[in-house]
Amino acid sequence: MKILVLGGSRFLGRTFVEEALRRNNEVTIFNRGIQNPGIKDVEVLAGNRFGNLKALQNRYWDVVLDTSGFIPYTVQNTTNLLKDRVKHYTFISSISVYQNWIQENLDEKYPTLEISLEEANKLSMDADGPIYEYYGHFKALCEQIAEKNMPGRVLNVRAGQLIGPNDYTDRIPYWIHRIAKGGKVLVPGNQNRRVQVIDNKDLSNWILDMEEKGLTGTFNATGPDYPLTIKGFIDACIQVTGSNAEVVWADEKFLLDQKVAPWTEMPLWVPENFPLMPETEEPWKGAFSINVDKAIQSGLTFRSLEESIVDIFEWVKTRDLTEDEWKSGIRSEREKELLTLLGEKQIRK
Repeated sequence: MKILVLGGSRFLGRTFVEEALRRNNEVTIFNRGIQNPGIKDVEVLAGNRFGNLKALQNRYWDVVLDTSGFIPYTVQNTTNLLKDRVKHYTFISSISVYQNWIQENLDEKYPTLEISLEEANKLSMDADGPIYEYYGHFKALCEQIAEKNMPGRVLNVRAGQLIGPNDYTDRIPYWIHRIAKGGKVLVPGNQNRRVQVIDNKDLSNWILDMEEKGLTGTFNATGPDYPLTIKGFIDACIQVTGSNAEVVWADEKFLLDQKVAPWTEMPLWVPENFPLMPETEEPWKGAFSINVDKAIQSGLTFRSLEESIVDIFEWVKTRDLTEDEWKSGIRSEREKELLTLLGEKQIRK
């Protein structure tokens, strides 16, 4: 296949390009040209989705993978330009499109967030504006725009938490790095709390399979295909890193009372028993029980969690970051304070 990747050099896009080349596909990537070191055997087109699409004109591809679509008018402009130049369009969306994660085992029919293109355009006029507060709204609208401009030719991939090397969010790398350091490790929630993650390699190969077959539609895409618990995830990190880490489980009320931020300070944690935000009436119990039966039935498969962690750990060991440079995870002094408070609380009991 002749494949155009919009983005293609950071995280999922980078892995997809590697897997596409491994299958002997012809790959072109389109991006700003500032994150391409190390990418070989691909054609690189430089441009900007906010206005400079000239490099895409008068070109034809079999399929497009859009890893960078987020601002609705950029997806509108791109799909308008490409709708007569490609056969198939894969849009990387997100499970954040859903109105909430209250319901467990929610599937693709669950209601999504809504926003008008006019309102989205106003919000995204300023790059420093509150655009990430509307991430789910924007992604949901992007899905609609792509389908409107390319009816019947769009594969909408509502991805969950992606994992793999080159993870610039630092969510999973934080846990692997922290576990590898050893000592007492603060871990949120109960041991049997569900988590869901999907390896970029698994997702990339499934997308390539779908593109080769010309299959379209909307799919939740996360994993694994069994109920993974936070304990199972942490145990796998300990096993792979050979760590002597001593896990200390902190209940949700304690963490929330201490104003520990879910997801950012404690990646992979969305409270099960308390509302995530003041305006949320119910806890989002379904955050890590997204139904992926449709994707599995269409061929999505999963490597072992340990294989994924091995790859990430090898990449983590190549980094040389100060603590302040990590984008996710709790700071060491803060963790020590909380461990002390937790210990004192347990003594008082």
